[in-house]
Amino acid sequence: MTEQEVTPGRRNVFATLAGVPRLVYSTHYDCVPPFFPSRVEGGLLFGRGACDAKGILAAQVAAAERLRAEGVDDLGLLFVVGEERGSDGAQFANASAPAGVRYLLNGEPTENRLGAAHRGVLRVRLRAEGRAAHSAFPHLGVSAIDKLLDALMVIRGVALPEDPVLGRTHYSVGLIEGGVAPNVISPHATAELMFRTVGEAGPVLEALDVVSGLVTVEHVMDIPAVRLHTVPGFDTDVFSYSTDVPNLTNWGTPLLLGPGSIHVAHTADEHLAIDDLVGAVERYASLGRRLLA
Repeated sequence: MTEQEVTPGRRNVFATLAGVPRLVYSTHYDCVPPFFPSRVEGGLLFGRGACDAKGILAAQVAAAERLRAEGVDDLGLLFVVGEERGSDGAQFANASAPAGVRYLLNGEPTENRLGAAHRGVLRVRLRAEGRAAHSAFPHLGVSAIDKLLDALMVIRGVALPEDPVLGRTHYSVGLIEGGVAPNVISPHATAELMFRTVGEAGPVLEALDVVSGLVTVEHVMDIPAVRLHTVPGFDTDVFSYSTDVPNLTNWGTPLLLGPGSIHVAHTADEHLAIDDLVGAVERYASLGRRLLA
């Protein structure tokens, strides 16, 4: 087992049985705040990270133990930090990936279905500049907030890329900030938008050129959409969220599967059915047998 220090106090963990593994099970062990303690109730495991993704991590360890007991030794485990905030752990791991890994089985809450594809992410910041003035004399100033609101209204009507598998690009306005006081014409304002993309980020950024006369569009980060490997006999689905997979390109052909629903991840009642957790162990092990056969 090796530890990869991503930043002080934050480490990835990479464990192998013998030499370079052909199959690596992987997920992340960071969670969104706030923490709340675990409990078992009515066949459900509640707790922060129950399904996203510490329950997944436990299922992968159990599956690896099961395969090891069957004499399989060409597999590994890669657990990374930072998936919830920019995937810096995955990027670090990608730079030191061993040559020869054939498959990466990544874990996220997919309700135990294999992912056929998942969306990407594009995060942008709109920045509007104005001129401050006393609110009694608005003609002496320029409202940055008004310019920002105008830009957001224009974006609502912009045609965004579509894909036959993943559908139409959609977005949300996650943060808006601006102004200095209620009685001052706002000299500055910003908004952060999160696009769930169906391909590369370029076409979306080009579509946003339409508001360049009102605001500056700052590219904060992007993760591309990906197509994933599937295996006959396993139910499949496509997913609107993103994962570490696009940042683990040096770890072989990617697959995506995990117990739990993304709809309860990050919520105050995050939970995972224990039956689904047990079922995930068998699915991970079965996929391992198929991929290594």
